[in-house]
Amino acid sequence: MSNYKEDEWLYTISAKRKFIDFNFKEIWRYRDLLLLFVKRDIVTLYKQTILGPIWYLIQPLFTSVIFTLVFNNLGDIKTGGVPPFLFNLAGITAWNYFKDCLNNTSNTFTKNQSIFGKVYFPRVILPMSITVSNLLKFSIQLLIFFAFFVYYKLSGFDFGINMYLALFPVYVIIMGMLGLGLGMIFSSLTTKYRDLTVLLSFAVQLLMYLSAVPYPMSEARVKFPSLVAKIVEYNPVTQIVEGFRHMLLDIGNFNLNLFLYTLFISILIFLIGLIIFNRTEKSFIDTV
Repeated sequence: MSNYKEDEWLYTISAKRKFIDFNFKEIWRYRDLLLLFVKRDIVTLYKQTILGPIWYLIQPLFTSVIFTLVFNNLGDIKTGGVPPFLFNLAGITAWNYFKDCLNNTSNTFTKNQSIFGKVYFPRVILPMSITVSNLLKFSIQLLIFFAFFVYYKLSGFDFGINMYLALFPVYVIIMGMLGLGLGMIFSSLTTKYRDLTVLLSFAVQLLMYLSAVPYPMSEARVKFPSLVAKIVEYNPVTQIVEGFRHMLLDIGNFNLNLFLYTLFISILIFLIGLIIFNRTEKSFIDTV
């Protein structure tokens, strides 16, 4: 008798679809491709620019100056003894990572339709690579924040890092999951509804002001109507920005319930986005 053993198929094409299909095993199999896309994003982003990565520094610094002049000097927003410029720089650094993950992954299907129509790989690899590559920009801006942190600390200001800094990696993961999840949802929807691209641009700008980026949550409770203050407080991005400031500048309070709430919402949105994205990738080429 023959000892021939039939080889297992790598892929099976079938009309049947699972309603929930995360496909983590296949993503892991393509991890080398993920790293190649991350390298491509980093190398090509500012390859033909004059200033290059310096743009990473200009944007948060200029935004922090504008926020300081408008909200702190003109609007008299208090920052709890922390230098207003440093307070704003902390919030903008956290916000920029979330915003970049959301904006840059929200057009995955429309931007890469030529690649998707020619070769197969798990489409979710592309938005994931964007989220990972944005960590470089986040790290550079974080170094600039710490440079000003040391400057103001040596100047005699009373603030400092506290023990919740141990949660820093968790906050970064939460920011990435939330931005990636929302980005995948919008990317899937824009294959049919292109108007959402314009809506997203406006919505992100509005979301920044509802996420306590240019002001502390304590000021929102005092100056906003109670309903608006509640919306701001239970906005997951607000809790990320507030937590980021609390562990780096020791202002505000850490609320475990709100932290767990933010973690739960971020995981939920990421999983919902992954489900919608995986279902859309099977048929998007007919509608994009």
